[in-house]
Amino acid sequence: MSSKEQILQKIKQNQPGEVTELPDLNVLGSESFDVLKTYKKVLKSIGGDFAEVADYTQIIDFLKNSYALEKRIITTIPELSEIARLDWQNDDPHSLEDVELTIVKAHFGVAENSALWVTDALLGQRVAPFIAQYLAIIVSKKDIVATMHHAYDRIGNQEYGFGTFIAGPSKTADIEQSLVLGAHGARGLIVFLMD
Repeated sequence: MSSKEQILQKIKQNQPGEVTELPDLNVLGSESFDVLKTYKKVLKSIGGDFAEVADYTQIIDFLKNSYALEKRIITTIPELSEIARLDWQNDDPHSLEDVELTIVKAHFGVAENSALWVTDALLGQRVAPFIAQYLAIIVSKKDIVATMHHAYDRIGNQEYGFGTFIAGPSKTADIEQSLVLGAHGARGLIVFLMD
């Protein structure tokens, strides 16, 4: 018998007994907090900001008052074409180096860590949220879940080429334990919490 066969034989002999059910995670109290309030608090604590809006008109007004619209702004959202370019999605990713603001939607958010789930279906290009100076993400208030356990339940067996959780602006404290925002990506994140 080869060493490979011996190893596989030992593994086969040492399988766990009967399979037990996974524990009920709802007993951890994840349902006992205000999901939206927690999301906003955590987002602020990690350097992000938020604005509660009713529609795209309010987002446009907010951006007109908060960002230099003469700089390059891109989006995948047709309703924002008044202030942002839509015709960039097939460009060479390197041509996006001068983007000031990227605006995208998220599938949902997670209260416990303020993460937002985005996939290639919403991003236009994978590099879009990471190469811009600033990032704006729109998420429906009703699409914020309590914990990452709920998030993974929601993702389930969906198919996508690329997906990521984004939480707050880019940050690192690797150098001299000093927090630096925007070290590896967007320097700022605004989340539009839509009704």
